[in-house]
Amino acid sequence: MLNSRLHELIPGLDDAAYAALSTLPVHQVKAGAVLFRPGDEAQGFVLLLDGAISVNLTGRGGRAILLYEVQPGQTCVQTTLCLLGEQAYSAEGVARGSGELLVVPRTAFGQLLADSPSFRAFVFRSFGVRLADVTTVLEQVAFVSIEARLAAELLRRAEGGDVALATHQDLASAIGSAREVVSRRLENLSKQGLVRLERGQIHLLNRAGIRKLAETDATW
Repeated sequence: MLNSRLHELIPGLDDAAYAALSTLPVHQVKAGAVLFRPGDEAQGFVLLLDGAISVNLTGRGGRAILLYEVQPGQTCVQTTLCLLGEQAYSAEGVARGSGELLVVPRTAFGQLLADSPSFRAFVFRSFGVRLADVTTVLEQVAFVSIEARLAAELLRRAEGGDVALATHQDLASAIGSAREVVSRRLENLSKQGLVRLERGQIHLLNRAGIRKLAETDATW
């Protein structure tokens, strides 16, 4: 059963790699569980089977930014860095919902990297994708206005509909801003008739106007 799930989530591995991964126990995680914190050491290479993990970086003042999200079949660049570079975690990983994952112990991870070209390619390909995500976050924070980032995040969370399910803090973390700043920007959007604010959700009243705002690249 686990072997077939691995074939679906991580296609292209050799039989020996699938066999080795299939012997690992499946760990259950609950929504909101903290999987690692800054300063922790990686216990192994994490493969997410189900659910989602948010990886957040928190500054000294308490302001947090979402670096990336890990989806099923994806890996965590923080964990890869910790294992390959023998570094401690610098960010926090939190389960967004209940899920399942595998943890490949350090020794087994090193053995798979050495013995399986397909597993090695998967690890470094995933590392590249995650690094690109982090670079995109840095580009957005450095070069795109808060209003544009906020509008884009509202559209993303609405998923083609008219309601974005998120708190002001969720949005602030996602776009790398402070909750107070996001609240002010949302109030401005509300006054312009673009959104209607409710607890835990934002109704998109004018998607065309919000999309136009999201497409601007002016810095603040």
